[in-house]
Amino acid sequence: MPDLDVRTTAVPGLLSIGLAVHEDSRGWFKENWHRQKMGALGLPDFGPVQHNVAFNVDRGVTRGIHAEPWDKLVSVVTGRVFAAWVDLRDGPSFGAVHHEVLDPGRAVYVPRGVGNSYQALEPSSYTYLVNEHWRADATYVGVRLDDPDAAIPWPVPVAEAVISEKDRRQPSLREVSAFPARRPLVLGARGQVGRALARVFPEADCVDATELDITDPEALTSWPWHQHDLVLNAAGATDVDGAETLGGRPLAWRANAEGPGLLARLSREHGFVLVHYSSDYVFDGTVDSHREDEQLSPLGVYGQSKAAGDLAVQAAPRHYLLRTSWVVGEGRNFVRTMADLADRGVSPRVVDDQVGRLTFTDELAHATRHLWETGAAYGTYNCTNAGPARSWADIAASVFTHSGRPASEVQPVSTEEYAAGRPTAPRPLRSVLDLSRLRATGFEPEPADAALARISVADSLADALDGAAYAQESVFERA
Repeated sequence: MPDLDVRTTAVPGLLSIGLAVHEDSRGWFKENWHRQKMGALGLPDFGPVQHNVAFNVDRGVTRGIHAEPWDKLVSVVTGRVFAAWVDLRDGPSFGAVHHEVLDPGRAVYVPRGVGNSYQALEPSSYTYLVNEHWRADATYVGVRLDDPDAAIPWPVPVAEAVISEKDRRQPSLREVSAFPARRPLVLGARGQVGRALARVFPEADCVDATELDITDPEALTSWPWHQHDLVLNAAGATDVDGAETLGGRPLAWRANAEGPGLLARLSREHGFVLVHYSSDYVFDGTVDSHREDEQLSPLGVYGQSKAAGDLAVQAAPRHYLLRTSWVVGEGRNFVRTMADLADRGVSPRVVDDQVGRLTFTDELAHATRHLWETGAAYGTYNCTNAGPARSWADIAASVFTHSGRPASEVQPVSTEEYAAGRPTAPRPLRSVLDLSRLRATGFEPEPADAALARISVADSLADALDGAAYAQESVFERA
């Protein structure tokens, strides 16, 4: 038999797998499931938890067509079966059909919501691994074995086959209610990043802290995670200076470390992909450009809590950790504030020795969608807008220019000068994130200067960036 191979089918996500069967005078042996080998060929690590076997006493025994709320890997141990699958998931591929003969040398990965069925061609043992335990209250969808729209060419006609009464009473494909599709879930949907994710993932369910608090273990545990295949965690504590206070410190740790850790555990248990957003503050800013694999070296409590969250999220087998910097989106932020000051004729003092790149939230959301849809390797990715590094003072000057005010009205000061006499958290002076790994996936971020200019041309900066209040960097003061 050939080595392992994985083939796609007409049903999206349904994969046909060639298995290596080793035969000798005693019989044969095969590895029905090998996470490392099969994962390397593109088979999802769907985390099987239950193994079932059905023995079919004679040719013509037929079971299905059943769609269930879990993924499974089906194969035969002895004999042969004619197997067929019908996509019963809500969406454009509803009704798609695939069929083939299974013997001990072939298995099929069946995603949740795809109707599974087979007919014994001889006495046979049929086996399947599933990644959730069977439960009576689960959503099941079935369809008639002889449905004319599915047009499955059963070797033994359905009228002559051995079929249960329940399977004979299944509805037709035109009558069946489609299996509900899993939807992405956006946590922290009222923040800058959450609002952008809601736009780029319009099919997502979006919740804020009043609906699901990631620092509440009981609320997280009771959430119906089986309804989601992708969880985008845009929730967190963002007050950098407040994290240094007696009350802010535990809040930062609960929201930025403990909450992501709970989500990582739930990702392992329920199999959803976890996306988490981190910060340049996990680094001390002492190198010109920070790579994903750089040793974590946070300077303050906020950075320390984010670094702890990074480590916790990496325990999720299927995760994307996106590190970003200097976020700009809907709500109160540095660019919005500079535009407002320019409009009001105020000349701010802005630090000029902290250097980095802006990240517009729509760019971050589009990068997230790109990683998800292209099946990019799980792990950590830096994600900002592209272009040359700028200081906060440089960016403020650009905003003033786009607002029709002289750049010279922005007065540069050092971080030390700015912080004199006021309680501020330590900040990395160099926040430039290396974008090589993200670019290697085929995503090219828009230059930050171009995005800033485009927004100013499309509308006034004050209007384009207006929205609900959101924490901002303490890097300027009014002169």
